[in-house]
Amino acid sequence: MAHPLPPIMKIAERLQLAIESAVRAMARFHKYHLGSDLRRAAADAVKLCNRAWRDRTNQAHWVGKLVWAIDELKLALQMGCRLRAFRSFGEFESLIRMAEDFGRQAGGWKRQLHQGQNAPAIMPEQRAQTLSTRVASAPAGGNP
Repeated sequence: MAHPLPPIMKIAERLQLAIESAVRAMARFHKYHLGSDLRRAAADAVKLCNRAWRDRTNQAHWVGKLVWAIDELKLALQMGCRLRAFRSFGEFESLIRMAEDFGRQAGGWKRQLHQGQNAPAIMPEQRAQTLSTRVASAPAGGNP
């Protein structure tokens, strides 16, 4: 039985498909440099998201890398907007909103893992151990 994908994976895949579509429509000048950067950044983010979801023992590591990968993807999208590589500002706006939603989910995941790892251990209070008694601490031959 296959497990359903978590919402963050669905967002990552939708964003990757939307970026593929946007790059296909770019002018030739932008398609082969900026377009390949966008495709690579989107593919890296999807791969890291999948690793973070599946590798439970190293999840915090992969989620940290995922957050950075999403930041790099957003930077590439912003560069595309400055270069006017997209068909319209509306297309860019749609992509950047998906990327921001993806980033919010990854950031929440990272905070959740960070709080879970650093939560204080709940232990009953213990009495301090007595390392020595008064008699053992008294000088030799003297009265305590």
